[in-house]
Amino acid sequence: MLFDRKDFPADFVFGAATSAYQIEGHAQGGAGRTHWDDFAETPGNVVGAQTGARAIDHLNRMDEDLDLVAGAGLDAYRFSVSWARVLPDGRGMVNREGLDFYDRLVDGLLERGLKPAATLYHWELPSALADRGGWRNRDTALRFADYAGIVADRIGDRLWSVAPINEPWCVTWLSHFHGIHAPGLRDIRATARACHHVMLAHGLAIRALRQMGIGNLGGVFNCEAAEPADPSSPADRAAAARYDEHYNRFFLQAACHGRYPGTILDGFAPHMPEDWEEDMATIAAPLDWIGLNYYTRKRIRHAPGPWPNMAEAEPTLPTTSLGWEIHPEGLHHFLMMIARDYAPGVPIYVTENGMAHDDTLTRPDTERMDYLRTHLAQARRALRDGVDLRGYFIWSLLDNYEWALGYGPRFGLVHVNHDDLKRTPKASYHALRDALSH
Repeated sequence: MLFDRKDFPADFVFGAATSAYQIEGHAQGGAGRTHWDDFAETPGNVVGAQTGARAIDHLNRMDEDLDLVAGAGLDAYRFSVSWARVLPDGRGMVNREGLDFYDRLVDGLLERGLKPAATLYHWELPSALADRGGWRNRDTALRFADYAGIVADRIGDRLWSVAPINEPWCVTWLSHFHGIHAPGLRDIRATARACHHVMLAHGLAIRALRQMGIGNLGGVFNCEAAEPADPSSPADRAAAARYDEHYNRFFLQAACHGRYPGTILDGFAPHMPEDWEEDMATIAAPLDWIGLNYYTRKRIRHAPGPWPNMAEAEPTLPTTSLGWEIHPEGLHHFLMMIARDYAPGVPIYVTENGMAHDDTLTRPDTERMDYLRTHLAQARRALRDGVDLRGYFIWSLLDNYEWALGYGPRFGLVHVNHDDLKRTPKASYHALRDALSH
């Protein structure tokens, strides 16, 4: 890996991340139906019509998986809580079996000396709330705050950190504008309303958690480097700027400054909820830290047609097995951007970084080791440049269910045989363990 702990501050936190629907096995343990179940069971939405019904059976293999976190020499584990596992209908009756599972999970982490880093929403909306309009409906944000309080009441006293929502861009644009994730819409009005209500849910949850005395609260935002396909083209430069604003700045600016970028409102204005401006103070509730999820760069070109007039161009850099460009310098760029433009003086964590690679147990995953090494080098560069970077979480601990791509992509430090579910640490796992032991 060409680094060790001495290359980072003494209290720097190394961790790995997962999410509930991708690993737990949602058809077990009394969990309610989610819009991901509905989306995945609709022909054509997911590769092989694969679902998270079994996933990789973390619900029954939790102790083995937590041993893998500890065995890698990591300090923290970032997991998510499934809303529908706790509240099968998104509101009303609580599934005690679901809360019991997360109670055991947190205790298991603490017993192993690991910091529990919880995310309350990683994309699986209860179907009963989807039936009522999902994130298009303001009431969903209110129900989310209630859910946050229920989870905090049970496990909040033992959590190291809490973030309400993972990657608002994916919850909204990818799911309501591009139609690639559940609920699979392609609707600008739905997108505008989902964007605002997701951010309102974030702010309401932060407020509810603060009122309960829960601390170390943050927001997790995904960023993607955007460069014009043709730097000499004014139209491509403008398209790349719009991409940067809607992807990288829209949600950060709302959470940190209480306003949305004007150029995005140019497209959203006719579709925003009534009196949305009155929510901005709630959305901008103070945060204790900012989380950055970073994976790739996109080359953006102008596209004819309606706003936002942009499209992706072919990659020119080496790519992962998903065709995502490998661009480590982008991690440094966004760490600097957040520290400078959005959260001066606020600690930052890299809450996800990793790559999909077509590795097998007979083919060492040297590409993943190179990816992690070069991105960690950019994290060290940001530290030297004055960024208050406190930690780095790898996506992912385990090969898992990768949403619309099914079980094909492998992001894990640990190989999972999707037939018998056997876990086998990869070369990158062992290299990371050796680096963190020094």
